[in-house]
Amino acid sequence: MSFRERLLAWRYNLVPDHAIGEILSKRWTDNAIPFLALVITVAGFGSAIPGFFKLYSLQESTRQLGELSLVVIGVTVVMLGGGIDLAVGSIFALSAFAAVSVFFIFELPTWLALAAALATGFLFGAINGYLIGFMRLRAFITTLVTLIIGRAGYDILVVNFGSRVQMSMASSDLWDFIGDGTLWGMSVPVLTALILAIVSHVALTRSRPGWHVQAVGGSRRSAHNAGIRVRQTVFLTYVFSGLCSGAAGFLFATRLSGAGPGTGHGLEILALTAAVVGGNSLGGGRGSVAKGLMGAVIVLVMTNGLIRLGYGTGTNQMVLGMLLAVAVTVDIRWLKNRHKVLNEVYVAPVYLKMGEPLSAVPGSGTPYELNNRLSVADHIGLGELEGPEDVILDRDDHLYCGTRHGEIVRFFAPDYTRSEVFAHVGGFPLGLAFDRDQNLISCVGAMGLYKITPEREVIRLSAETRRSLTSIQDDARLRDPNDLDIAPDGKIYFTDSTKRYDAHDWAVDSIENRGTGRLLVYDPADGSTRTLLDGYRYTNGVCMAHDNKSLFFAESWRCRIHRYWLEGPKAGTAECVIKDMPGYTDNINRASDGTYWMAWLGMRTPSFDLSLRHPAMRKRMTRRLPQDDWLFPNINTGGVVKFDENYNIIQTMGDLSGLSHPMVTSMREHKGHLFIGGILNNRIGRFRIEGANPAWDANDAYWGKRS
Repeated sequence: MSFRERLLAWRYNLVPDHAIGEILSKRWTDNAIPFLALVITVAGFGSAIPGFFKLYSLQESTRQLGELSLVVIGVTVVMLGGGIDLAVGSIFALSAFAAVSVFFIFELPTWLALAAALATGFLFGAINGYLIGFMRLRAFITTLVTLIIGRAGYDILVVNFGSRVQMSMASSDLWDFIGDGTLWGMSVPVLTALILAIVSHVALTRSRPGWHVQAVGGSRRSAHNAGIRVRQTVFLTYVFSGLCSGAAGFLFATRLSGAGPGTGHGLEILALTAAVVGGNSLGGGRGSVAKGLMGAVIVLVMTNGLIRLGYGTGTNQMVLGMLLAVAVTVDIRWLKNRHKVLNEVYVAPVYLKMGEPLSAVPGSGTPYELNNRLSVADHIGLGELEGPEDVILDRDDHLYCGTRHGEIVRFFAPDYTRSEVFAHVGGFPLGLAFDRDQNLISCVGAMGLYKITPEREVIRLSAETRRSLTSIQDDARLRDPNDLDIAPDGKIYFTDSTKRYDAHDWAVDSIENRGTGRLLVYDPADGSTRTLLDGYRYTNGVCMAHDNKSLFFAESWRCRIHRYWLEGPKAGTAECVIKDMPGYTDNINRASDGTYWMAWLGMRTPSFDLSLRHPAMRKRMTRRLPQDDWLFPNINTGGVVKFDENYNIIQTMGDLSGLSHPMVTSMREHKGHLFIGGILNNRIGRFRIEGANPAWDANDAYWGKRS
């Protein structure tokens, strides 16, 4: 390797460019900007205002924060449902007045004052919800009208009954405790807001009504087509917002023991600004309660801080208006351009210098020399199949394969002309294996590891593994489970080809060429899934060795075969046993003579090998050219390779005609024939193997003769 190439390797392999794309792709990155703004706001005003962090000052501020947070939570839920609620200020004021009227004028218990405040919030929320949800009026105009009418009604009530509230002698220890007391060092409004925030978060993220709210906010038409009651869902969001404002109004009433002309004035602007500044989308369907709470803290600290620094109300309103304008601009522009930014930074190629391979050109005289032998293979299911990536046969000689439509298809022996859909799994069934009880185990692309019982019941075995503590991307989810094999103790060893891309993006993974593939094991004894090996370039085929003390697995983009030891002095370690092959390695399976069959899904080309040494070129390619014009690995020509226990290549077969099986992703020997699958094929090949044992069955080789 030259000095220049060494520098390239250091630059692109050691600098974690991919981390930027990984971070920006996470939904929690939407919280990063408001969280940073929160830290800056608190730190800035805390250092500028003497005594800002003193206990008494914090207690008074948190009481207001609790009340504001309740309103913001309600507004956030409405926004998640695709609406807007400008009436919260007047609902807050009317609810506060209802509470003080019941307590001070009618001298009724505190709990009735709370009920009156909540009933007021419920009533106005239901009116808004009915008009917007069921009558399908525009949310902005409707809630603006409700705001104006509610504010006018409140002003009339205050003028006519405010003096009676002021002159009342009613008192209650419970009322005073709610307004001024603390519990576990926190005020009642803060505790109430925290409890409601937790309940709301769980409901939005873990319950069907919460999912419905976000679905409606994302697309009302799609939600309706999915069977969601859109009108009812919208109605409930406004009812919830009204109840939140009612509870906040009650807490305000207990804190001040009254309600004046300015109660709730401008609260709708505060709440809306807080929700948007926190990162909740005005377009609906995107946001969270946590974002709303962060926005509430930012807005309250800023408004109170400006007042304590001597700035007037006009300055406060101007700052809030600027905050809202900036937040809306960021929300709209980021939502519109996020995918463009990710397209620019996500794909981060690395440097790789492939080893020089032996030639596979016909007539080259190497062990890898391709021929045309597979062109004479018989066809099974010609035109009936789409994407039979792997094939397998049961003890009754019936043939199974997956299709890209999510089905497992069974062809009946002996002529394989009749077929049926054995099971519908979904996803894209890839690797297949039968266990001791003749359950069919399958790696399903983008879904996980599944079992299909002889009774055709589909059972998910695993969809995730333990997340790596040092991993930037979420590697707990199985994104591209590819091939598998089963050990005598029932453990299932399988590959997850890439942690960064889903199964359909395998070509993008080849261009990036990062070591994100891994070998995993599923233990049916406890249902756990563990990562055994990591850092390989597109892990693929898996095959238990004949002695069951080790297994082979393929590393496709490096054109290598590795051996992982399960027993013996090398247990828990892997070694590369065949490298620098001229083809991209795929599935591996046992042969009847104690050797192994391996598929080449495609052949290396000098152009793509050269591109791997120029990551900057590949990066520019993915950014400037449409995907149809990208340089991909050649998968139009492949073949079948046979190797022995000493890793010697003893046979190579191909289809140079390109008519029958130019691309091979799997092959399975069964009773003297080789059954051939290909992920881009529309058929299964059946090729007679000269000199093979006509009675050999892989099921017997693995699990013994049928009893």
